[in-house]
Amino acid sequence: MYRVPIEAIEGNTSQQVRGVHIDSRKVGLNDLFIAIKGNASDGHTYIEKAVNQGALAVVCEELPAHRLKGVTFIQVSDSRLAAAHIAANFYDNPSQKIQLIGVTGTNGKTTVTSLLYQHLKGLGKKVGLISTVNIKVNDQVYPTRLTTPDSLTINKYLHLMVEAGVTHAFMEVSSHGIDQQRTAGLDFAGAVFTNLSHDHLDYHNTFAEYRNVKKRLFDELSNKAFALVNEDDRNGPFMLQNTSAKKYTYSLKSNSDFRAKILENNFEGLLLQLNDKEVYSSLIGSFNAYNLLAVFAVAQLLQVEDLENLKMISRLKAVDGRFQYFISKEEKITGIVDYAHTPDALKNVLETIGDIRTKNEKLITVVGCGGDRDKTKRPLMGEIAADLSNQVIFTSDNPRTEDPEKIIQDMEDGVNPAHSSKLLSITSRLQAIKTACKIANEGDIILIAGKGHETYQEINGVRSDFNDLELLMQQLKQLNK
Repeated sequence: MYRVPIEAIEGNTSQQVRGVHIDSRKVGLNDLFIAIKGNASDGHTYIEKAVNQGALAVVCEELPAHRLKGVTFIQVSDSRLAAAHIAANFYDNPSQKIQLIGVTGTNGKTTVTSLLYQHLKGLGKKVGLISTVNIKVNDQVYPTRLTTPDSLTINKYLHLMVEAGVTHAFMEVSSHGIDQQRTAGLDFAGAVFTNLSHDHLDYHNTFAEYRNVKKRLFDELSNKAFALVNEDDRNGPFMLQNTSAKKYTYSLKSNSDFRAKILENNFEGLLLQLNDKEVYSSLIGSFNAYNLLAVFAVAQLLQVEDLENLKMISRLKAVDGRFQYFISKEEKITGIVDYAHTPDALKNVLETIGDIRTKNEKLITVVGCGGDRDKTKRPLMGEIAADLSNQVIFTSDNPRTEDPEKIIQDMEDGVNPAHSSKLLSITSRLQAIKTACKIANEGDIILIAGKGHETYQEINGVRSDFNDLELLMQQLKQLNK
C-alpha cells in the first residue's frame, strides 16, 4: 500500500490547496481535482474543465496529452486509492482520533450500526453514524444516498465528528465501498461481520468474489483492533483467517464468545438470554436476536459495564423501515414494513412472522425487486414470497431504468406452479398496497417488503415521494371510513 499525501504535490503547491474534489462541478480556484474512472463516466475527460475552473493540481491515472503550465499533475496507478489517502490526510486523519467501528454483511448492517449509535448515545457518549439511512454527528442529521459514501465524504464527516467531540462512530461498510477503495486509509478500532447471502452479483462476478471483498475489511485491521463475526454463518470463520485483530465470535447456535438464546418471541418483542443474563427487547424476530447480540458484544468490547449494557439493550428502539409494524384500530390488521430486499432477508422476515402468528389469519406479502441490480435474485425472492405467504402481490420496487413488468416476470419465473393461485401481479406499487388492504380481513397480516426506510420511488431516473409505511397506514385507515 502506498500513500499519496497532499504534500506530494510538486512545487510545494500544497500550501495553496483549498479543497479536494472528485466531482468536476465542485472544483474551484486552487482546488485539487482527482480524476476517477467510474462505471458511467471517466473523470479523466473532465480534467480540462477542472483546470479551467481553477484547479491547482490534478491526480490521475493517465496524463493528458496537453498539460497547462502552473498546474501540477500527479500520476498514480489507482485514483480511488489515492483519493482515500489524500482525503484522510486532508482532514487530518480523523479516524485515528475516534473509535470507528465498521459493520459489514449482507443483512443487518443498518440495524446494528443504528442500534450501536442508540446504545452509546443512551450511555451519554458523543457518537456518530454513517449508514444507509443517514449520517449523524451527535444529534445533527445529514442525508445520504449510499451505504458507504465516497472517501472524501467519509473523512469530511469523521472530521466533523472529531470537531464535535465524538468518541465513537459506527459505519456501514458495503462490498462496493471496500472494492472501490472508499474505506482505504481509515483506522478501524473494530469490525463486525453479520452474515453473507445472495446479493450484488450484478457487481461481483461470483459469490466467492463478493465474500472475498468483504473479508478485506478484516484483513486490513491492525493488531490493536477487534474482529467480531457471526459464528453461525459459515463465512464467519473465513473472515478471521488472515486478520491481525483480536478475534471474537457471537452466535445463537454455536459455541462462541458471546451467546444468545431466544426465550420468548412474539409481536410484543423478544425475551433473550445474553450469555447468562435475561433481557427484554421490543425488537422482534430471530434476526434481531442476532443484531442485538452483536450490539451487546461490541458494547462489551468497548468496555461498557454489563449492567449498563443490558439496561441499554432493553431500551433500544426499532430502526426505521426494519420490521416496523402497527395494528389498525378497527380491523386489527397488522401492517409490517421491512427493507428486506435480498432472498435471505425476505425469508428471515417471513419466517419470523410465521413463528409468531396463529396461522388462523392470512399473510399477504407485497414485494418487488430493484431495477439495474442483481437479476439472479429475482426468481429466488419470488419463490420465497410465494412459499411463505398465503397471498403474494408482485409489484415495482425501484425499477430505475428497467421495464418494471419485466422485473415482475423475472420474479414470477421462480414461483412453484403449485402456488400460482396465490399470486397477483400489479405494476403500480400504490395499487398493490391498496389491493392488499382491500383483500385483508380482520386479524390478517400485511407485509410490505423491499423499500423500508426509503421515502421515494425511482423510475427512469426520476425520484418521486413514496413512503411504504405512511401509505399502508393511510390505506388501512380508509377501510374504516
